[in-house]
Amino acid sequence: MPVLDTAALLHWPVERLCGGIVAHSQLEELRKLSNQRAILVESIEIKWMTVDTKDAEIAASETGDLPRLSPVDLDILALAMATGETLFTDDYSLQNVCRNLGHLFESVSNKVSNEQWIWELRCIGCRATRKADSKNEEICDVCGSVMKVKRAS
Repeated sequence: MPVLDTAALLHWPVERLCGGIVAHSQLEELRKLSNQRAILVESIEIKWMTVDTKDAEIAASETGDLPRLSPVDLDILALAMATGETLFTDDYSLQNVCRNLGHLFESVSNKVSNEQWIWELRCIGCRATRKADSKNEEICDVCGSVMKVKRAS
């Protein structure tokens, strides 16, 4: 039973979705994107689950992807980690975290990312860096400028 991100719920044929694992939080996201599709997805055999996201947040912090992931993304990642099932996602940040964990993933319709990235916070003023492990905007301790998430060199 694969874990499916919202792209799969939107684009895959119904028969391919059957038996998949999805997060309860995806339903609201799906309703915003396509209420008609949400009604259809609710009517098929899918396993709706919710699990604690703490381990997913820690895993995303390790690669610096946490600021790039929505609460729904974290729910999906947490499901994949908890069940050990393959995660189907086009989200490169989710793929990046899975690759770092050694967790199986496949794309929904886009090309799979092919390299591991690590993200860091970089000051726009003095260019000081630190680990990107928070969703909060950071202020540089050195010069007081805003720090932005950038790919580590």
